[in-house]
Amino acid sequence: MSLLITNDDGIEAPGLEALRHVAVEFGEVIVVAPDRQHSGSGHRISEDGPIPIDAKENLRYAIGGTPADCARIGLAHLAPKTEWVLSGVNAGGNLGCDVFMSGTVAAIREAALMGKRGIAFSQYRNGMNSSFDWSRIAGWTKPVLERLFSEPLQPGEFWNVNFPDIEMRDGFPEIVFCPVDVEHYQFKCELKEEGLVYRSDYQRRPLTPGRDIDVCFGGKISISKLTVCSNAPGMNQ
Repeated sequence: MSLLITNDDGIEAPGLEALRHVAVEFGEVIVVAPDRQHSGSGHRISEDGPIPIDAKENLRYAIGGTPADCARIGLAHLAPKTEWVLSGVNAGGNLGCDVFMSGTVAAIREAALMGKRGIAFSQYRNGMNSSFDWSRIAGWTKPVLERLFSEPLQPGEFWNVNFPDIEMRDGFPEIVFCPVDVEHYQFKCELKEEGLVYRSDYQRRPLTPGRDIDVCFGGKISISKLTVCSNAPGMNQ
């Protein structure tokens, strides 16, 4: 199996290495990731000039562009025979309406637009004081990959996976397939001397029972099937 891995946290992010460490057990892996942080970049594409490509060791490429650029360049130029594109593991959740703003998810959406199957992985953090145990996250990633590689996907569909923030003693979380919660969470605009600043409480955002935010906040692995079209089956069922 040929796998392309990317992210939006940058080529040196520990979540990317955790995902690569697991992916090599399933096939040949090439890493095509941004050369810097691009969280929240959405599906932006760099069209204002040349995009630098820095070849590193172990089939790793640092791209001077966005996550969507990485998917495009990887599939069109560096690894056209890729069978699956994996993105993450993002340091923070990508739940509900986050999927429209997330660079992690955008890379997989771009892959789906190019006719490839893909999975976005994110690790939800319940508050800024939580730390990431990447070895444990890698342990969760392997069985999820085993499951999703065998699940059917129609053209244009892709997976979005969010790991919960739970105690070590709780063991392996239950896997729940669920729709995305598209309820927008509340925010305020704080006026400062230099302009407006968004203020919100991610942990207290609205949630709908049985949808991805509720599932992940409840300590389970949420897996949602998305599509490149918002009104297509699977996006909001």
